[in-house]
Amino acid sequence: MKPSPVKCLMALLCALLVSCVSITVNVYFPEKDVKKAYKSLDDLLLKEGEKPAEGQTPPAEEPKEGEPKREGRVLRSLLAFSLVPEACAQESSDEIAVETASMPEVVKAYEEMKKRLPLLNALRDKGAVGEGNTGQVVVRDKAKLGDQQGVVDAENANRKAVITGMAKATLKVTKQKETKETLAVALKKSATVYAENKREDARPGWWIQLPNGRWVQK
Repeated sequence: MKPSPVKCLMALLCALLVSCVSITVNVYFPEKDVKKAYKSLDDLLLKEGEKPAEGQTPPAEEPKEGEPKREGRVLRSLLAFSLVPEACAQESSDEIAVETASMPEVVKAYEEMKKRLPLLNALRDKGAVGEGNTGQVVVRDKAKLGDQQGVVDAENANRKAVITGMAKATLKVTKQKETKETLAVALKKSATVYAENKREDARPGWWIQLPNGRWVQK
């Protein structure tokens, strides 16, 4: 008995659906090394400097004539910072940090975040914003935020640049091909680790979002 046309059509549709199922992209992502790399970059590039006058943003520091570009100075500082007496060979975390710091957009992002840090801390202190579980700053109280939405937007743009740079650097150092698919996976993992570091570094009283989405005060 020949199968009916309807059954044949159903079988064909099932076959098409199976063929369209997305293939899982496996990406090796060394979370511990990335966590250390973020820590190294933050320690070197995000230390709080002099608090700018209210309503003012300090001008970007321009290199003097004959002086190496900012990213070059950062790389040398990071290399010196990462070398420890007990380590004869450079760790993967150091390689990832150095690779990330070689990206001008990442260095620029850190410079802008450093200038903004006192103001961002003030917003976190009063509960206007919190640390989201995707590595972004999230507005929690618009009344307390006032007219500082631009600060949040600029911070998140900078963080996106850092997280993207870290994802790309990790793929390169671990010798994995950067494709649209592998970068998407690495970006998600990079953001998760970044958010974890921000939760750990949060001061008592700051709002943080747990991996399950729940908000708590540290």
